[in-house]
Amino acid sequence: MAPSPSAPMHVAILGIRGVPAAHGGFESFAERLAPFLVRAGWKVTVYCQEDGLGPVTRSRWGDVHRVHIPSGEDTPVASMRFDRACLQHVAQHRPDVVLLLGYNTAAFTWRLRLAGVPTVINMDGIEYSRAKWSLPAKAWLYLNERLGCWLGHHLVADHPVIANHLASRVRRRKITTIPYGADVLAPAAPEPLTTLGLQPEQFVTVIARAEPENSILEIVQAFSVRRRGVRLVVLGNYQPQSSAFHAQVLAAASDEVLFPGAIYDPAVVQALRTHCLFYVHGHQVGGTNPSLLEAMGAGNAVLAHDNPFNRWVVGPGALYFRDRATCTVALDQMLSGRANLALMRRDNQARVGRVFVWEQVLGAYASLLAAVARQAATREPVRQDNPIWKQHTT
Repeated sequence: MAPSPSAPMHVAILGIRGVPAAHGGFESFAERLAPFLVRAGWKVTVYCQEDGLGPVTRSRWGDVHRVHIPSGEDTPVASMRFDRACLQHVAQHRPDVVLLLGYNTAAFTWRLRLAGVPTVINMDGIEYSRAKWSLPAKAWLYLNERLGCWLGHHLVADHPVIANHLASRVRRRKITTIPYGADVLAPAAPEPLTTLGLQPEQFVTVIARAEPENSILEIVQAFSVRRRGVRLVVLGNYQPQSSAFHAQVLAAASDEVLFPGAIYDPAVVQALRTHCLFYVHGHQVGGTNPSLLEAMGAGNAVLAHDNPFNRWVVGPGALYFRDRATCTVALDQMLSGRANLALMRRDNQARVGRVFVWEQVLGAYASLLAAVARQAATREPVRQDNPIWKQHTT
């Protein structure tokens, strides 16, 4: 654990819906980081978005302080309204440092600059490159990435490729690379699989949002070209009546493909992870993906889309594909070479236990936040090289 600051420091965590986690990866990360910082001697405030209207309220989650800000209905506009209100509230109360998770509304951080509140921004992935966004949305995200680079006092990249991208915007000394972490999981009880009609090691999993950039269609098409003798379990919320892409994916699936919907029960998800034959990760963009790390921590062999993001995370513990044709070949190889799957499983779980250790990840954040807070108070330069992440880059 990182050493306690010489005097208690106060950090505000923004950019999420709140804690405990209920919506996404950044929330799950904050759910780990906030108690870690409290144990290290920090005062931690997490800003929480509430539906409806009303006054700002406060509560406690364990020893973590929470500020609840109602922002109306659950819409993108309401989220922007919430982010703006958070930044205004933070500027008034002036914590020692702010951690902003994501840059989607970084344009509003000028308030913190004017108030003299140092801000660390986790710059997430290259959001405007995602196919799901409309042209106006891409323009907004591109603008906010640029503004986040300029307005943030220090930037966190969760992957070396993201760090290299940010270095084209700002000086590299303003960037620290800290990936996400993962747990090494023991095998879960297999009983939850029976509700889905599954048996251990008789299915392959895909856990991803139902979006084109996650290669869902290519994976389903490649799996469905012939009888496989196992099931492909594709988790996610598919609504063919309102999404042409979802309808296309469902139409491409053979009867060996199972769409059980979005599953949030931890026991079921852990059973799917630890008892699958292997995991297919089709994400084409992004940094260090939490779902991929979780699969590795569960001891999964991996079939991944071939890009520098995934290759740095998994390394030799995966086979790779680029399109439907190469995915078909890779599936054939993995389903016929089960002896090699055991080696991939061992390598992936060992890599998580060596490189993506939560205690090291959270300690790196604590050190960086303390350094940025000290720099703001003393003008002492921030010196962060994080050798942990430089030791294992292949």
